[in-house]
Amino acid sequence: MLELKNITKRFGNKTIIDQLNLKVKDGEVLSIVGPSGAGKTTLLRCITGLEKVNAGEFFIDGQPFDPYTNRTNESVIGVVFQNFELFPNLTVMQNITLAPTMVLKQSADEAQKQAMALLTRLNLADHADQYPYELSGGQKQRVAIARALAMKPNVLCYDEPTSALDPNLRQEVEKLIMGLKADGMTQIVVTHDLTFAENIADEMFHVEPNKA
Repeated sequence: MLELKNITKRFGNKTIIDQLNLKVKDGEVLSIVGPSGAGKTTLLRCITGLEKVNAGEFFIDGQPFDPYTNRTNESVIGVVFQNFELFPNLTVMQNITLAPTMVLKQSADEAQKQAMALLTRLNLADHADQYPYELSGGQKQRVAIARALAMKPNVLCYDEPTSALDPNLRQEVEKLIMGLKADGMTQIVVTHDLTFAENIADEMFHVEPNKA
């Protein structure tokens, strides 16, 4: 279980997140929803270690955990970015195997075998040698998911997973998330799409703008 206790995040004199408490149970999907500017993405960036919190604590399975200073954070909390952020100069296979070989110290053979298994599962096996510019938006997103899963995270986070895609791909994303849930993956999804959020979530967490 991932637990946040009294998390506070400020930018200058502006408090974006104020003493927030949150629990995400193992194997469940949490949807974080709220209006633009309410702090959804900031919260996700704090959870994934991309932003340092001003106060508060994180726990994984009851053990203290600091996502900002943890050097192998991707192996604990993975993230699929809104714009995917694939390396344009690397093939699909290279995008997926880079972190496991550098951070987890997997052998090249082991990393490639794992990557191909993920690509096969996500119907991307035929695209292993292609570059990101040769892929559709939906394919890029699946590569980004495969890249995150290759680090074997405890929790997988998504920032607005439907916003960069054609609306008719929303169901495909839902199926992906629910398939990972069936495998026991704990997932956190930031989205402005309430219908999508309700379709996938075990729990909904509403973020409101801080007026202080």
